[in-house]
Amino acid sequence: METLAGIDYPTLWFLVVGGLFSGYAILDGFDFGAGAWHLFFKKEKSRRLALNAIGPVWDGNEVWLVIGGGALFAGFPVMYATLLSGMYIPFMLFLMFIIFRAVSIEFRGKEEMAWWRKMWDISYSVSSFILPFLLGIVLGNVLLGLPIGENFEYEGAGFFTFLNPFALMVGISTLALMMSHGAIYLLLKTEGRMYAKLTVLLKKGMIFFMVSFGITSLYTLIFIPHLSDTFRNQPVLFIVPLLVFLSIANVPRLSSKKKYGQAFFFSSLTISLLLVLVAIELYPNLLVSTLDPKYNITVYNAAASDKSLGIMLTFAAIGTPLVIGYTTFVYLTFRGKVKIDEMSY
Repeated sequence: METLAGIDYPTLWFLVVGGLFSGYAILDGFDFGAGAWHLFFKKEKSRRLALNAIGPVWDGNEVWLVIGGGALFAGFPVMYATLLSGMYIPFMLFLMFIIFRAVSIEFRGKEEMAWWRKMWDISYSVSSFILPFLLGIVLGNVLLGLPIGENFEYEGAGFFTFLNPFALMVGISTLALMMSHGAIYLLLKTEGRMYAKLTVLLKKGMIFFMVSFGITSLYTLIFIPHLSDTFRNQPVLFIVPLLVFLSIANVPRLSSKKKYGQAFFFSSLTISLLLVLVAIELYPNLLVSTLDPKYNITVYNAAASDKSLGIMLTFAAIGTPLVIGYTTFVYLTFRGKVKIDEMSY
């Protein structure tokens, strides 16, 4: 592949997009997880504490989604168009539920009536439950491949073809991982009875994740062999799945010792390494055609021009540290245990 000035801009942009989505998965992931547990908290104070744990940061976390989506559109417009055409329904559902989730957080505390708060509690928790599941559905279909034909057009038939067994398993595993991630974050932000309850919920969440992840991994090895081709051809890459399993194992180990800060680091690392695993399994493809390999969408045939990518990389080199700096500042400002006051949700 000829590149401008000998630089492989499409691959560099692939790494940038992957990094942005990894940041989003880690940051909004614990938001989703915390929300998915919301209805497990029976007392009003516990629910308010859980909401205020994410209150200062949830909307800032979604900035990473906006930037990641913009980077994908700018860098790989062909892939962006085909993916949204094929996954139109889950993306529209995602947009709907992310709006419901935001409205629920903001509207819940506007009135004192019990029915009002219960209604928004249900809306918030259900939305937080469905959102990571939908992201997993999309990821599962990307890994499995889509019916892409001539001119990279999606040629799928049927309203719910995206609900295949593999995608459902990836969706469930994603939800389980985010719930564990969210429980650890809440443990860092709470104390007392709620803290004690969350230690039990975290154990259940980790069992849920390890079982679902194990089943999904086994199904992948047996029924979707093309995802392990890269590892067979380059055995040195087996270090990545090994690191994934070690990272997962560290979460319950550290949690049992109540070292939740370190456990949160390893749950974040697990999310990042799993996305690295996805990148290795796909690269240089972005979307695999199940109709004919010649219709595969790759980082090269889907990319904008090298000149455009070079300019955008310059902006990314300036903008990304600013976003990281802002995110770090917010988390340092609101660090520590959550307290309820008159300004709280």
